[in-house]
Amino acid sequence: MEKSDKLDLVIPTLNEAGNIAAVLQRVRSSLDPLGVNFNVTVVDDDSRDGTAQVVQEIAAQDPRVKLLVRRGERGLAGAVLYGWQHSDAELLGVMDADLQHPPELLPDLLRAMRQGYDIAVASRYVAEDAVKGWNPARRVVSLLGTWVTMPLQKQNIRVKDPLSGFFVVRRNCIAGIPLHSQGFKILLEILVRGRIRAAAEVPFHFGLRHAGKSKASLKVALDYFSLLGRLSLDSLFKLGS
Repeated sequence: MEKSDKLDLVIPTLNEAGNIAAVLQRVRSSLDPLGVNFNVTVVDDDSRDGTAQVVQEIAAQDPRVKLLVRRGERGLAGAVLYGWQHSDAELLGVMDADLQHPPELLPDLLRAMRQGYDIAVASRYVAEDAVKGWNPARRVVSLLGTWVTMPLQKQNIRVKDPLSGFFVVRRNCIAGIPLHSQGFKILLEILVRGRIRAAAEVPFHFGLRHAGKSKASLKVALDYFSLLGRLSLDSLFKLGS
């Protein structure tokens, strides 16, 4: 990463009016001291709680904040890809809007990129107590969901948290690669299909949602299993070719 490299951080939102102002403030406070060229793009899936209006007010005061609104579409992966497609940045990032991802970790992710990594992932499973406070059922489901990805990951680039929603990747590692817009786990597809040669994991403590409701649902789970199926078929096809 060169100091001149531009970062575009995409924050997908759906009814996050209670969180987004705090997120944007903390993101800018974390990045401003670094002297890096950055934009923050909020991609809103047509929220009905005033999320877009909050972002518009902030964007009017800070041109580095941009709002994109998708109508008639839902899904984190699609929102992320939509934001990246409307960016000219060399470094592409994503984080949640619910404050479970601490914006203060952004300098550490960018430091890893500066060291030459293709992708820097905020990982819940590097530090032992990073998911402290989770109930046992949630912990088991998360660990199982991660475990089943191991056969799909490249042998020389296996990360402990391939389902993280907080990371920075180089554009040239995914340019021209068709990524699916359905589902919530875009990182796994990038790790499997992208031109990733070196990955860094930065530990963080997964926080509690500040406001609003979780987007977890049965559809999210079905989309995830669908992704696993597609990636498994791709792997079998490569082995057979």
